[in-house]
Amino acid sequence: MSFTPQQRVKEFKGIVFVVAVIFGLVNAIIKPIVQIISIPLYILTLGLIHVVINALMLWITSWITEHTTHWGLYIEDFWWTAIWAAIVLSIVSWVLSLLTRDAGRRVRD
Repeated sequence: MSFTPQQRVKEFKGIVFVVAVIFGLVNAIIKPIVQIISIPLYILTLGLIHVVINALMLWITSWITEHTTHWGLYIEDFWWTAIWAAIVLSIVSWVLSLLTRDAGRRVRD
């Protein structure tokens, strides 16, 4: 059985969508609990623990997709892959929040 390039793109989009949904659920359910438990670490590290918590959420998403679907997000090493991915995720999230905040201001003006 072989796939045409168009089928591969559709399959890839489906995989990305499923991983995004799982990551969203992990962030919505598990992340608030972990953040509340780690309040002393937020204070102690001046907020830098947030990167480690984001990496942990990515790692949990990777574990779920690997053990339930056998495809999707794969994190080889927590301390390098997940931490760098969390840093990139934080930067992209920050930039998107700046763009959406500016767009919201333009609509109200």
